[in-house]
Amino acid sequence: MSEFSLFFGLGLEHILDVNGYDHILFVIALCAIYSAQQWKNVLVLVTAFTLGHSLTLALSTLDIIKVDSGLVEFLIPITIFVTAAANIYKKDAEVSNKSVKLNYWFAAFFGLIHGMGFSNYLKSLLGKDESIVTQLLAFNLGLEVGQIVIILAVMVAAFLFMSAGSVKKRDWILVISSAVAGISLTMIIESKFW
Repeated sequence: MSEFSLFFGLGLEHILDVNGYDHILFVIALCAIYSAQQWKNVLVLVTAFTLGHSLTLALSTLDIIKVDSGLVEFLIPITIFVTAAANIYKKDAEVSNKSVKLNYWFAAFFGLIHGMGFSNYLKSLLGKDESIVTQLLAFNLGLEVGQIVIILAVMVAAFLFMSAGSVKKRDWILVISSAVAGISLTMIIESKFW
């Protein structure tokens, strides 16, 4: 197996690992407000998140920036909670162009925080490797593909519940976002940062 495919697989496995469900929850919260017909918006949104986390993943892995891992592990569930809470308090179930653009900026900013969380895992894999460009690229691509898998699952579930199950979009958003917010609140409390 080539080094590229090894790190691609590790990135894919890392994002889809149910034991590391914080990243799964964040992606679910990001795409909960979108319907299956808005899949292009969701892909752009998650790519904005990927760009953010790719930047800090690279900078953290290369030790250009250093942030206390306890702080990062506290901030990650905060980003999940804020995203889910924003979904809950949104009055209209339809996503306007203005809110889509704002969501992209939030996703990119929150991606910066998540990238620092990914970096601890990647650093442990790399050891003392000098050249990490290939590994970083492969790992990021694996993460992106994993996020797309999560998006597809959420979009299919949304379609089935809203079309076949005749669940209203606003009800879908409230149930999914409330569940994610509740789980992330537990994670915040358990992070023991304070």
